[in-house]
Amino acid sequence: MGPRAPPPPPPPPGAAPLSMMFESLAEKMDQTVRKLRGTDKMTEANIGGALKEVRRAMLDADVNLRVVNQLIADVRERAVGQDVVAGVEPGQQFIKIIYEELTRVMGKDAAPLSTRAAGAGPTVVLLAGLQGAGKTTAAAKLALYVKSRKAEKPSAAAALEANPPPAPPAPTGPPPKVLLVACDVYRPAAVEQLQTLAGMIDVDVFTDDLSLGAVEIARRGLAVATEGKYHTVIIDTAGRQVINDKLMRELRDVKAAAKPDETLLVVDAMTGQEAANLTRAFNDDVGITGAILTKLDGDTRGGAALSVQSVSGKPIKFVGTGEKVERLEPFFPERMASRILGMGDVLTLVDKAEEAMDAKEAEALTKRMVDNTFDFEDFLKQSKMISTMGSFGGLMKMLPGVGSISGQQMAAAEQKLKLATCLINSMTPTERKQPDLLASGGRPPPASPASPAARGGRWPTPRRSCRTFSACAR
Repeated sequence: MGPRAPPPPPPPPGAAPLSMMFESLAEKMDQTVRKLRGTDKMTEANIGGALKEVRRAMLDADVNLRVVNQLIADVRERAVGQDVVAGVEPGQQFIKIIYEELTRVMGKDAAPLSTRAAGAGPTVVLLAGLQGAGKTTAAAKLALYVKSRKAEKPSAAAALEANPPPAPPAPTGPPPKVLLVACDVYRPAAVEQLQTLAGMIDVDVFTDDLSLGAVEIARRGLAVATEGKYHTVIIDTAGRQVINDKLMRELRDVKAAAKPDETLLVVDAMTGQEAANLTRAFNDDVGITGAILTKLDGDTRGGAALSVQSVSGKPIKFVGTGEKVERLEPFFPERMASRILGMGDVLTLVDKAEEAMDAKEAEALTKRMVDNTFDFEDFLKQSKMISTMGSFGGLMKMLPGVGSISGQQMAAAEQKLKLATCLINSMTPTERKQPDLLASGGRPPPASPASPAARGGRWPTPRRSCRTFSACAR
């Protein structure tokens, strides 16, 4: 009996969370395209079966039943009887209809964070939610987003959109000052957790005697923010295990005292369509302006993303895609719809590249590729820049046409990339700078007048570490 084959490598954390949640739906879309080939008109007979499969896939993703029924009805009304445009595959035209309806269900347009005009005082953001939804972590993530976002500078992704916004003036001055106010007076170590997260992102935290109560702490925090000329104040409030009158009354009192510009409900994406019902309940009792959907990287169903806007009437403004404080993204319905259908998300990929890569360094590496002087040192630099954007699998899923590649294949490719990096790190500096040495079996290329071999010298002997190779292989 031969040796047992090693198990496949596990998918890396965050290796494509947004595509995995609707992987079944993307597969159904691909099947639909195949079934509709060769037809010149979409009828109930040739799309009825496909719509049933799409409906089943959306219910499996825990999308709200009312939202699913309405979406299928709208798609059927638009598609049935529609002539296929000349030069366009019928399946592609059907996918376009579903894409537009998915975008509409999730809100159509992105809902940006409200900000006050200069001189009008700090922008106040109040966070609410149940216990365990990730509210304190979301407060730190939002603080980092406000502090580091380049609101005055148009992004490269905006330039790729069909109707890009007008270019604002060039950014001036220091980054916005953000103050976190700790108003969770019940949960043990809640204040300490907020202080630890704030220390990681270099943001100030206002704390006071917990016996004063959340309302008084909020008032004092706002007074400090106004006096210190802070740009944004983020208030972290207490959560509960269940919705109760005490929680709602305290939230209403804090809201009345703080007069926030944004009241955002932090909801756990893993609760599925219940997140939409929770958002509606908070909106009816307290009044919210939007939601932050957390733990989207751990949700294998993802129905909350399709249900919140339709059920509660309030938009999703941000999504959390990981535990790190940098893993907070603005929610763009059209980009999410593109990912759900396996069409990638090039605009978000451009945004990530713009944030993670140094423009001058990237330009220099590109020039070296064109000049055929790209070496292993350049490869390591490029790999390091890409790794700061997220996992290899997660980035690949943002490219159109890659949605059909499985998570296991992505994990194997990422493992090979790590192995290549490990092998390069074991090379001598000379080998890294002169890849031709490896191509010639370790012997130098034809000697030039300036080479050591032409001067009678010895070419450096390649050194390798078997221990390093073994570690890479494992």
